[in-house]
Amino acid sequence: MKNKERFFWIILSAFLIVFSMVSFFGPNLIAYQTNSETRAYLDKFEYLFQFLIDNYVDEVPVEDLYEGALKGLFESLDDPYSYYLTADDMEDMNDTTTGKFGGVGLYISKPAPGNTLEDPLDRFVQVVSPIEDTPAYRAGVHAGDYITKIEDESVVDLSIDEVVDRLRGHPGTDVLVSVLRGKDIEFEITLTRAIIEIPTVKEAMLPGNIGYLRIIQFTPFTAERVKEAIKYFDSNSYTSLIIDVRGNPGGLLDSVADIGDFFLSSGPIVSTKSRIRNENEVFRATRRVLVPENLPIAVLIDRGSASAAEILAGALKDTGRGTLIGETSFGKGSVQKVMGFHEGGLKLTIARYYTPADINIDKIGIEPDREVKEKELSDEETESLGRILKENLVSEFIESHPDANENAQRSFIRELKQDGIVLEDRIIEKLIRNEYNRNLDIPPVYDLDFDIILQEAVRMITTGEIKG
Repeated sequence: MKNKERFFWIILSAFLIVFSMVSFFGPNLIAYQTNSETRAYLDKFEYLFQFLIDNYVDEVPVEDLYEGALKGLFESLDDPYSYYLTADDMEDMNDTTTGKFGGVGLYISKPAPGNTLEDPLDRFVQVVSPIEDTPAYRAGVHAGDYITKIEDESVVDLSIDEVVDRLRGHPGTDVLVSVLRGKDIEFEITLTRAIIEIPTVKEAMLPGNIGYLRIIQFTPFTAERVKEAIKYFDSNSYTSLIIDVRGNPGGLLDSVADIGDFFLSSGPIVSTKSRIRNENEVFRATRRVLVPENLPIAVLIDRGSASAAEILAGALKDTGRGTLIGETSFGKGSVQKVMGFHEGGLKLTIARYYTPADINIDKIGIEPDREVKEKELSDEETESLGRILKENLVSEFIESHPDANENAQRSFIRELKQDGIVLEDRIIEKLIRNEYNRNLDIPPVYDLDFDIILQEAVRMITTGEIKG
């Protein structure tokens, strides 16, 4: 009981001391006001902090006590996107901001400790999306997968910071990850860490003069890359556009607001609302439209589309500028700031964003205008898919048949079915195509043969169901 009481006072006191320190960050945060209640708690913190240093059975480094209290403080916010950053964490964050860091290439999410878990899978780490052309992507890790173990250590009791720390490391080193897909397909993957360079945009022309724009993430460079892509479409006389933000985990608010301005000529693109007055902001469209207003636009979304990707999708949907196709998006409707604090820093949710229709989609997501998704597998098909993944059957086939020609594929599929695999040919062919593409230095920008969401977008544009 005494240990619980001590923990409670550490967390409570840490909250108050950080409240007092937060004024150092300037007017963008809450103004610090000293009152009698605050002063009383600060006095308690000072007393308790010194008491622990003087009386705990073992000598405790002051820094460890301090950082432990701050981590507990942020975990008590019940917000997986707000957390304290140690000096090492801050260095990693800076690496991410510059676009390069050593790791496996995953965007992940996990509820904060102490949250009520509505789904047993929430004990694990959810993959929001892999970063394209990284070790995790090439190994076949998908949005919606769960990481259950890292190097045989369960992630259940690990914080999101601890998971990130275990996945990152020096390029060239290996990390063993256990992956859960669905409810009962579990397999292990050894990922070799690499320098992760965050990509932004890919573009191509589809048949029928359709421009295809894939936005992978919103960085300081994305708006300029989108502008270049639009020039490319112009030079190829495009008559319609598909914007693909599937698997896009988000990024910078300013970046997505700038990009939204390319498509909208007036009205709000996104607004942020906070209890802090100067964090309330409305990003409005100007008249600098780069894409003709009568040009048909389809937007592809899935459960890996999050944050800034949802801002763009929501803006185009609410204004009637684009038609959304795919699956309901991830549902991250909050805005964070990263700030330095002494040797470390913090990442704090300071506002929530709202679409032009004044809707916040946090934990809800954006529904598509036309839902399209792969059909659900039967139990028997799920078991077959699990076998293929666990035994690395497709990757072994690609290793022995690097050209993946049609005759070899047919022979391979026949062998699988003779060995008890009950999946449709199309599913196996798609697995082969994906594995083959992951092994290419420059994978194709799109796959019109197997991508049913992209197929539907092309069909709707071609038949005139999507109008400008």
